[in-house]
Amino acid sequence: MSDRLKIQWGFRRLAAAVTVLGTLAMSPGYVAAEDLPGKGVTVRPVNQGVAEEAFENDVVELGLKDLGYTVAEAAQTQVPVAHIAVANGDADYFSPHWYPLHTAFAEKAGGDAKAHRVGTLVKDSTQGYNIDKATADKYGIKTIDQLKDPKIAKLFDVDGDGKADLYGCEAGWGCERIIERNLDAYGLRATVTHKQGSYFALIADAIQRIQSGKPTLYYTWTPVWINGVLRHGKEVVWLTVPFTALPDEQAGANTMVPGIGNLGFSVNDHHVFANNDFLKKNPAANKWFQLVTIPIEDVDAENLLIYKGEKSDDGIRGHAEAWKEAHLDQWNNWIAQAKQAAK
Repeated sequence: MSDRLKIQWGFRRLAAAVTVLGTLAMSPGYVAAEDLPGKGVTVRPVNQGVAEEAFENDVVELGLKDLGYTVAEAAQTQVPVAHIAVANGDADYFSPHWYPLHTAFAEKAGGDAKAHRVGTLVKDSTQGYNIDKATADKYGIKTIDQLKDPKIAKLFDVDGDGKADLYGCEAGWGCERIIERNLDAYGLRATVTHKQGSYFALIADAIQRIQSGKPTLYYTWTPVWINGVLRHGKEVVWLTVPFTALPDEQAGANTMVPGIGNLGFSVNDHHVFANNDFLKKNPAANKWFQLVTIPIEDVDAENLLIYKGEKSDDGIRGHAEAWKEAHLDQWNNWIAQAKQAAK
């Protein structure tokens, strides 16, 4: 490129930048740097480092940055430790906190006196046991307790020991406690083995088995990309439970899902779990946490992009930025309310 063309290109870029800035300055969503309530404050998030949850976390972070906060790179750890870190002030917030699934972790970390859940990121997240539809239809399997029958359980034997292998929950996750309790409550210890490890490595094997026509039993939840690959009513079906058997801190939680029945796991909402002192000192961040919400269908759709290969940090951040742009009027309203809360 000649020097003359370089100069012309430079002027064009400058002119375009001036136009954009002028438009932003007139926009109701634009905020001058000196008006940003988070200016000079660094926020310290913590999360599990799970790609399938990164979209929710990135949406939360984008809002904090629009309020002027500097968001540090998130520390990554297991759910129980994340709650303790937030409660002790070693981190400012954790997301997504599932309620009531993570109640025990919050209580053990010190309860509401130190930190609490704020707002509702995602509503009506379900969980439960699933099997391939072909086996369900052939043998009339509808409930998890039917696996007390050794003949039924043996259908789902993967390792040859005669017991059903349940592709289950990763150690340290809230679902682990429920599955272990269910195996006792439904009399399944003698016929079902809870396979644990890296969940997404395990589920890849479960998907392959189902796609090759082999009977398969697994645990999953919504929203997650798995449900776009193994579709309920098509490739797989939910199994209901004979009665609810949740840990004591979840007593009374709703486990009934319309059109399906009792899945045995509480229907959860996702929240930001934040340190009380941080919220008190940062009313703009507190208000943002209260307001931001994402339709569960949008999280499912984003998760399917992850399954299709768009799973790099930059790729997922791009999904969050695209979601922000698609909801910009609502976004700007949330930001405006969060700014007002700081005054």
